[in-house]
Amino acid sequence: MVTSVGILVSFITTFFATNTRRVTAHNIENTIKWQLIISTALMTAAIIPLLNFLPDTFTFGEASKDLVCTPLKAFGCVALGLWTGMIIGFITEYYTSNEYEPVHNLAEACRMGPAPNIILGLALGYMSTVIPIICIAITIFFAFTWAEMYGIALAALGMLGCLPIALSIDGYGPISDNAGGIAEMSGLDPSVRANTDKLDAAGNTTAAIGKGFAIGSACLVSLALFGAFVTRTDATTVNIL
Repeated sequence: MVTSVGILVSFITTFFATNTRRVTAHNIENTIKWQLIISTALMTAAIIPLLNFLPDTFTFGEASKDLVCTPLKAFGCVALGLWTGMIIGFITEYYTSNEYEPVHNLAEACRMGPAPNIILGLALGYMSTVIPIICIAITIFFAFTWAEMYGIALAALGMLGCLPIALSIDGYGPISDNAGGIAEMSGLDPSVRANTDKLDAAGNTTAAIGKGFAIGSACLVSLALFGAFVTRTDATTVNIL
């Protein structure tokens, strides 16, 4: 049901993004940003009616009788995944967009030579993961506290709830990149290449945002799958290597 609602929300979000404004090479990144905000807000509201399909309280087997989950806690797990995905998208945009300081600083470092370029590039790469890791850790902590492995699975569903939007954001990157390549190889006017370069710059950012969603959700899904395996096999000790 969560996934089904997410598909409907994605349709509505796409309508807002493409029919309420004219998308140009200059506002493409803002349009992407609004898609993330609108889809997250609509999805959060759309989940609320689904709570009626859950029982008033429920538990998770003999070993977890002390943990009583409620529909509100389940909603909290999904919402955590949703908003964590949006934050990851924004952080990714900040570190990869040509409109913000990290890319400007790296471009300046490129003028100084390959060594500063590599050092600063690695530093920015490491720094860009700090906030997403904290957000994912908080999501895992509260989701497990509220509903154990079921909560983590719900959080993963939440992050992937608006998957059509995440995939369209991700797909924009290679499409604009290939358009630039076609313009170059077919010998079109330089003004065409100038436009495709602007779109390609935005495409690099949108591709990174899509990968942020993919990696963040993979963390939650892999943990949920691993937990389900351990639970089903009644394993008491596991060598993760």
